[in-house]
Amino acid sequence: MDPHLLRTFVAVVDHGSFSVAASALGYTQSAVSQHIAALETDLGTTLLTRRPVAPTPGGARLMEHARPLLLRLDAARADLARLDQAPAQGLSLACTPLSRTALLTAPLPGEGPHLRVLGREETLQAVTAGEVDLALVDGAAAPSDPLALADIGPLTTLRVAEEPLALVLPAGHPLARRSAVRLADLSEAHWIDAPDTGIPLPRLRVAAGSDGFRARTTYEGTDVLMLGALVAAGHGLTLLPASAARLVEGVALTGLSAPHLVHRVEVVHGRLPEGPARVLAERLGAGA
Repeated sequence: MDPHLLRTFVAVVDHGSFSVAASALGYTQSAVSQHIAALETDLGTTLLTRRPVAPTPGGARLMEHARPLLLRLDAARADLARLDQAPAQGLSLACTPLSRTALLTAPLPGEGPHLRVLGREETLQAVTAGEVDLALVDGAAAPSDPLALADIGPLTTLRVAEEPLALVLPAGHPLARRSAVRLADLSEAHWIDAPDTGIPLPRLRVAAGSDGFRARTTYEGTDVLMLGALVAAGHGLTLLPASAARLVEGVALTGLSAPHLVHRVEVVHGRLPEGPARVLAERLGAGA
């Protein structure tokens, strides 16, 4: 399977248009059509309907494989590039919104460090593709368990910090006076789906063993205070690390009695030559 054809297919699905995908990729629309036709011939199945442009059942199944395959190819390219990498003088890193506080206890070494705050998926993609030296990611996990990250290449992960999670509720919510609640009891509550800031709802379904936790509101930003303001205004519930939740005004906080989950931050990196990135990774690990 030609990865160039696969990238074209993903672009068409993402944009829902052959012409928009062509513009994004720098191809002609005719070239995009030829790529899709060649991929369909190779796989022996129709992948896209044309009007409207949407994946067929076979195309939807291919999309489940396409992103991990392309990301793994980017990881291989970046890993080979690191073999000949000279010691870096600068430092570039990416972090998720709720992991960046870990940097407050680890001064950034080197000159002119470059910090990018991205969503969880984008952060992992950046370090996998070698766009940044290392990354800080966060999520919910059982105490001392590693984060359930995708297998995206020969990357090293290391615990940086763990802290309790807090359920964030509007101040007048009936559960606001409770010291702790069971997560499974909230499966039918109204939730805010904030995949890059709060704990993603699919993770809550796995943790509670429930197919509930449906979103009433979707927030695609990375501002924790904005997420808290949505909770305060009654748009739904969310889970945040306790230290971040305490910064939000107009809400109530309660703990989880079951399951026992913590908010965990990890540093993720590939091969690190001598330089600021290695120094920072060692500092973050030592701080843990």
